[in-house]
Amino acid sequence: MDTIALIISIIGCVNWGLVGIFQLDLVAWLFGGAGSLMSRIVYVVVALAGLWCISLLFRKRLRVEGE
Repeated sequence: MDTIALIISIIGCVNWGLVGIFQLDLVAWLFGGAGSLMSRIVYVVVALAGLWCISLLFRKRLRVEGE
């Protein structure tokens, strides 16, 4: 689940980078506008993935022997 959430978050970050640099919302372009149902679903999935990734900050890592 962590890996999937990270991949989805990275996709969202790339989309925001495109918005900031080129004023191109790739999700909206692919799915027919920012208000379309599919775009809104993608935005919500990216938001949920980002919230899941917050939990990664507060988890303790297991230490591998020898580190």
